Amino acid sequence: MIIVNNPAQSKKAREYLGKSKLKNDVLQREQLNVWFAAVKQIGNPIISAYLQTLLLIGSRREELAALRWNDVDFQWNSITIHDKVDGIRIIPLTPYVAHLLFVLPRRNEWIFSSLTSESGRLTDPSIAHRRACAIAGLDMTLHGLRRSFATLSEWTEVPAGIAAQIQGHKPQGVREQNYIRRPLDLLRMWHVKFEAWILNEAGVEK
Repeated sequence: MIIVNNPAQSKKAREYLGKSKLKNDVLQREQLNVWFAAVKQIGNPIISAYLQTLLLIGSRREELAALRWNDVDFQWNSITIHDKVDGIRIIPLTPYVAHLLFVLPRRNEWIFSSLTSESGRLTDPSIAHRRACAIAGLDMTLHGLRRSFATLSEWTEVPAGIAAQIQGHKPQGVREQNYIRRPLDLLRMWHVKFEAWILNEAGVEK
């Protein structure tokens, strides 16, 4: 028998299980110090760099894990993300993220490579992240880091449309959809400011 519908979305299933709850895990400003301290102590430098980058660029976890060396331009400071919505998007390569990526070993085509996974790239950094969060006394998912980017960006008054474009959210409203075409330099101006604020709050040396 071939199942064509998702049984979890049926009316009876919804009545029995109830509505799904919104996730609210997000790093607070005062938690940045302990989160970075714990993540930087992870024994695997590739996972450590991945998690820090995930927070600092606000991407989807799989978009970042699938990053190849030829997607990063260290000369012109840009990252090409293979976006699940729009195909590709180009975002700034900020100074600290550039440092994190540049020093990683170049063992294959993947930036976040793995010697044990069949694909040759990082597949499940969540285990190491949960351990780091336990040390820091935090309850945080990988998607919570993406949520944290959006939330924390308001501290530096990053325009909502710019934060959304960096994260790969669809433009909202007629003006965003049809008229705004932001150059990479404009995104970089705000993104670098945001990264510097995060690192300063976390006590991380640049």
